[in-house]
Amino acid sequence: MGNNVRRRLAGSVAAGAAGVLLVGCTVNVPDPAAPKPSPSASTLATPTITPGHDAAAVAEKDLPLAAGGTLAPGEPVTVSTRLEEVPGWSVVHSALQGETRYKKTDGCVLAVRVSVNQGPLVVPGDDVASTKELFTYLNAGVAVDSLKPGSLRWGEDSDKPQQSVEFLSLESSSASGGQSAIVLARLFSAPASSVYVSLACPDDNTLTQARGETVSRLVVVPPS
Repeated sequence: MGNNVRRRLAGSVAAGAAGVLLVGCTVNVPDPAAPKPSPSASTLATPTITPGHDAAAVAEKDLPLAAGGTLAPGEPVTVSTRLEEVPGWSVVHSALQGETRYKKTDGCVLAVRVSVNQGPLVVPGDDVASTKELFTYLNAGVAVDSLKPGSLRWGEDSDKPQQSVEFLSLESSSASGGQSAIVLARLFSAPASSVYVSLACPDDNTLTQARGETVSRLVVVPPS
């Protein structure tokens, strides 16, 4: 039963991420005989108001991994991207079953995916453990103890002080074979949804440049 549930999760996470996840590593492939998953909810879904939840207060503070419990259950965190404003970048597809993908003229590829219904991977009240479960599910060979903290911008209000949201990340260098890549992911335990960001480039130099460009145009959006 548990294995079947995890296979169904592949439709909302692994299918969209497999092409760019941890370049040079093995990615689990869902069983073709498994039931077909339902499409992931669009990142443009209508917000749900949770009685008694002060969403504005949550959005005005940093969200470290330890503070995941301050989010309301049910409504996913989303992501806003404007990378097409940067010369050399173009949209491959947008909001396709929760994923937006960009490519750059130098060969870099960015994938941003929001997935819902991640309950079978959630460790209640623990975003760190939940996120490690997500990494392990996507690639059983990942040494989760080697994951490092990373962060992205949190909140869309440009007229307010910038806040950050903490992720776990894993980097690989082209010096070890394959492409240079960085993956940032977080499974938010309260809403049982995840945000996955993968950037892969031909080499370390192009990755460094692309990383700066993407960080400036990618914002993680708190639930309303």
